[in-house]
Amino acid sequence: MTLSPRLRKLMLAIHLTSAIGWTGAAAAYLVLVFIVLTNPDTRTVVDAKLVMELTVWFVIVPLAYLAFLTGLVISLGTPWGLFRYFWVLFSFLLTLFAIYILTEYSISAIDAAALAAKPDLSSADLHLLRDPGDAVHDIGGILLLLSVTVLNIYKPRGLTRYGWRKQREAKVARLARAG
Repeated sequence: MTLSPRLRKLMLAIHLTSAIGWTGAAAAYLVLVFIVLTNPDTRTVVDAKLVMELTVWFVIVPLAYLAFLTGLVISLGTPWGLFRYFWVLFSFLLTLFAIYILTEYSISAIDAAALAAKPDLSSADLHLLRDPGDAVHDIGGILLLLSVTVLNIYKPRGLTRYGWRKQREAKVARLARAG
């Protein structure tokens, strides 16, 4: 199935907006992580953790899934295909991996927010809220998203075996029609 030019442009606009939004939201989330890790005020740490959970569930996760789904529609509805070019396949797999890690990580955000919402936080609880793993996850996610962006801009050459076969089949079909 090939997308009409109008539908392809719409999907591309939604895809780019959601992918850029995902990256921007991850950058904003990193600011909250550093506030949690460096701020001595307990109330600020608690508030930042609660905002982090909302950001994950209502901004980052929806944008991630929207970017993934629109990317899938674009790849299946254009000559690029999903399995013809290595750069498309790698972008798909990296995005799928990012969404898997994001989904797993998001579950821990629920636990952290529940801990932050406790009316009487102990120093041990506060220590648990200040998890440096949050920074590692977020920085890793941003680097992965930037890698996918670079991959999609430069589109390195290279057909998969499936792509080579499809290209040969198309060439044979063109020659058969011409002769």
